[in-house]
Amino acid sequence: LVQLVESGGASVQAGGSLRLSCTASGTTYYQAWFRQAPGEEREGVASISTTTQTTSYADSVRGRFTISQDSAKKTLYLQMNALTPEDTAMYYCAGSLTWYDDPLSVKAYNYWGQGTQVTVSS
Repeated sequence: LVQLVESGGASVQAGGSLRLSCTASGTTYYQAWFRQAPGEEREGVASISTTTQTTSYADSVRGRFTISQDSAKKTLYLQMNALTPEDTAMYYCAGSLTWYDDPLSVKAYNYWGQGTQVTVSS
């Protein structure tokens, strides 16, 4: 069992930046950030393979968000720039030991954190 703990969520104004962190208690081969706004489905934001460093991004965040990881610290990051009110959501860290054909699908991950809230005001 791998435990994931997110941090870094906050309230910011549009155009601002935030960096989210997720610390894992163990090793996973695939990691991702998801977000869920009230009344909406959980959606994949960005993913990374911890072995190949291959990344994937949702179209809505590509060019603004960057996913990265520090293997030594077992920490996953999400750098978020040029934030808009549409980015407001609970952000979740996720991990998996197995490959799935869609790395931004919730079905690909079996380890989840509790979430950290990001609120962007206009």
